[in-house]
Amino acid sequence: MVQRIGRGVYTLEKGESYEPAIEKSMRTLYRKISVQFPFLKVSLWNTKWLNEFMVHQPGRFYLLVETERDAMEAVFFFLKEKNYEVFLDPSKEILNYYVLDQKEVIIVTRLVTEAPLQTIDGVQTATLEKILVDIFCDEVLFAAHQGSELRNIYDNAFQTYLIDRSRMLRYASRRKRKEEIEGFCEKNQRNGTNK
Repeated sequence: MVQRIGRGVYTLEKGESYEPAIEKSMRTLYRKISVQFPFLKVSLWNTKWLNEFMVHQPGRFYLLVETERDAMEAVFFFLKEKNYEVFLDPSKEILNYYVLDQKEVIIVTRLVTEAPLQTIDGVQTATLEKILVDIFCDEVLFAAHQGSELRNIYDNAFQTYLIDRSRMLRYASRRKRKEEIEGFCEKNQRNGTNK
């Protein structure tokens, strides 16, 4: 079977599309935000999903609520009002002093325009291509996913799932890191791991 993995790029390799399990708590949270802000573009994803690609398993996770820049504060205060443990685009200091002590927190951050998203179980969430680019670009928020773990994540993701490289690199361009991510993937591929 031939499968599309990019614009004009196909593979004979076996693989499946990435569809993470959406927990009930995430569906509930998404529904609350959607009811309160019906016209707002929102995406939710959990760093817990990265554990399947990692060797060292972190015990702390972030539930990321990504939304338009102008609405970030409104979403933050809405969730704070609902008694969620939530932080608004935290700095390195805030992460180190307050967030790292929590087992699982919600982080409200900016949704980059034209980010690749998918809908699973009624929840708009990130595609694997977006997640891979995000963890590469934000070394502060995703500190637990850097270094050799970043290579493990990329290697295992490419070996397990079908990844649309064109989509990933287009989003990397939006984040202004296309050349770096392209070089990182090529280097891993030369080392014989990344397909």
